[in-house]
Formats: sequence, structure tokens, C-alpha cells
Amino acid sequence: MNRHLTLTAAVLAALAFAPAAAIAMDAKSAIDAAKTAGVVGEQADGFLGFVKPSADTALKAAVEEINEGRGALYRQAAAKNGVTVEAAGASAYSTVVQLRLKIGEFYKPANGAWVRK
Repeated sequence: MNRHLTLTAAVLAALAFAPAAAIAMDAKSAIDAAKTAGVVGEQADGFLGFVKPSADTALKAAVEEINEGRGALYRQAAAKNGVTVEAAGASAYSTVVQLRLKIGEFYKPANGAWVRK
């Protein structure tokens, strides 16, 4: 239980400070618009995914950029807490990402289909 709390705290701290520093504002804006349009959503592994296929190369690059940043944070949290990267991503999803989902945005639970909040 203590390890889970430590992992959660590490992921929360990383996600709280990293977005402004690690993610270009244009990528964040593109993702926010795509979430509102129902094209991009949050997945239970802590990464963004495409709800609908998109040919928009700039949007694909923005998703990749943000997912790379998240992956780096999850690797740091995992190393610090002696857990897998997958566990760190899943913890971030359940403790941070789910709470930030807005009405109308999509999320994909583990082993599930896309759901609109």
C-alpha cells in the first residue's frame, strides 16, 4: 500500500510540473481541440489514443510528443518506486487523468472500448 501511495505521489508531482515545461503549447492546444472533437481520448495505460482515425499529421505529431513526455515521466516514476512503466502509467490514469476528463471527452478503460464521459 505504501508503495502505491509513493508511486501515486511521484506521478502526480511529475504530471503537475511537467506539462508546462515539457509540452509545447501548440501540441497541447491541438490535443485539447481533438479531445473536444472526439478524435483523441485518454487510455487506461496513461497515454493518449485515437478514438477515430485521423490523417492529420500535425495532430499525430502532437499525440506522439505528449505520449513521449508522459512515457518519460512514467519511466522516472517507475524507476523511483520499483514498479513497471505500465504500472506507473496505469496509476497516472486512475489517479490523475480520469479526474481531469471533461464531459464529452472520450476515455478507454483497460480491455474496453472507447466511452464518452
